[in-house]
Amino acid sequence: MTPTAEEGKTTAIVAYLTIIGTIIAYFMNNEHKNPFASFHIRQALGIHITFYVLGLIIGMFDSWIITWSFWIFIAVLGVYGLVGAFQGEQKEVPLLGTYFQKWFSTIR
Repeated sequence: MTPTAEEGKTTAIVAYLTIIGTIIAYFMNNEHKNPFASFHIRQALGIHITFYVLGLIIGMFDSWIITWSFWIFIAVLGVYGLVGAFQGEQKEVPLLGTYFQKWFSTIR
């Protein structure tokens, strides 16, 4: 684990807790601009936005299969990102992580 990862680990973990945690982590990182924390803030923000956008779409269907698939997908993304933050690694979440890094590149 790099010194940068060790310094930003707490902020990175907070980012995955809830959308409020992501906002708090953003402001925690605003002062020192840790690249490790910024990476995980972008990933967490993407996961939370995906949750709300897909949730609106999934809400229109009356199917438990679609609903459970959605919850499992979001849970896998969240756990994958959180475990990466705990381990001090910058692994993008499956399928969407690359896009999150591009879309939220202004978060430094």
